[in-house]
Amino acid sequence: LYFIQSNLRCMAVLLGRNIALLSSSHLQHTRSFVMTPEHVALKDNLTKLIEKELNPHCAKWEAERNFPAHEVSKILGDAGYLGISQPVEYGGLGLDFSYEAVSQQAYAYLDSGGASMGIGISLLVAPVLAKFGSHLLKEKFLRPTIAGDYVTCIGASEAGGGSDVAALKTRADRVGDEWVINGSKMWTTNGGQADWMCLLANSSQGGDVHRNKSLFCVPLDSPGVSTRPISTMGMCASDTCEVSFDDVRIPHDHLIGEQGKGFTYQMIMFQTERIFIASGTIAAMDRCMAETIEYTSQRTAFGKPILDNQYVHYKLAELQTELECVRALNNKCIDSVLAGDDVTPLASMLKLKSARLARQLTDGCLQFWGGM
Repeated sequence: LYFIQSNLRCMAVLLGRNIALLSSSHLQHTRSFVMTPEHVALKDNLTKLIEKELNPHCAKWEAERNFPAHEVSKILGDAGYLGISQPVEYGGLGLDFSYEAVSQQAYAYLDSGGASMGIGISLLVAPVLAKFGSHLLKEKFLRPTIAGDYVTCIGASEAGGGSDVAALKTRADRVGDEWVINGSKMWTTNGGQADWMCLLANSSQGGDVHRNKSLFCVPLDSPGVSTRPISTMGMCASDTCEVSFDDVRIPHDHLIGEQGKGFTYQMIMFQTERIFIASGTIAAMDRCMAETIEYTSQRTAFGKPILDNQYVHYKLAELQTELECVRALNNKCIDSVLAGDDVTPLASMLKLKSARLARQLTDGCLQFWGGM
């Protein structure tokens, strides 16, 4: 519900403020991303790695309500999967965005949503640091993150703001050659195990709330950093925490990009996140559909397989049709990124439709497993 409401608000703003944006060329072009054999090979190899190295441990991680983030990151980093589209000079593979997006499909076969979410954080932070960070920051934070030696987290949401990122209160004040940080971040994935945080904070007071924020690389072993675990209803293995900062000092050169551009950088990160999550969600729905079809073809009731009932055929066909529509939109988003277009409206639509369908499809399939 939270995701759907936030996307409806976003779409309302887009429609109300700039209707021309929705009829612009980047929404009407006919290009369409198509997976190549190379994309398929990357996805299949990552899926095999997940099934061999990670899935045997997922039940244990879910029961313990945590997963070994450093161990998992190192497995993926050694195989090159934490820097698929990142620069070769910092340890990445240097492939384009489409390969990174396709890799998310493999994580649908990881049997722990919490672990999958934790892995995804590094994939979201790396592009922003690679694009806007200094050479020093790339060497100190990006390279070890791509290698799987560092675990990272994102510091955006706060207790008083939630999805209203512009309302955050955390401050980073320039004092001599340092930034002094005070405040706290909520619902931080990987917060208890991360080596560093990509932190969004107010770097000047007053003025436009969209231009007074900056992004920082904050080592989480710094004096003044504290964490508090947060219990979650789902994503049981997720390391979710509140992270607090009490006069935490970092060097002035830990600023990512330009001062005052942090909100813009964060929004760029969010567009990537929406496409990544949708790519993984679509693959998860594919898995749900396939397993439901297999089950209903084997389970009999009243003398015939459940699948042989006309209503079941109709419902599954309807859900598959909706899934193909979302897949087409996802491919359009990937293509728009590759073309250098502004993907904001499309990515917002994609997040809305994929999240809504994920709820509808899983509920619809569940009814044929016995319902609820």
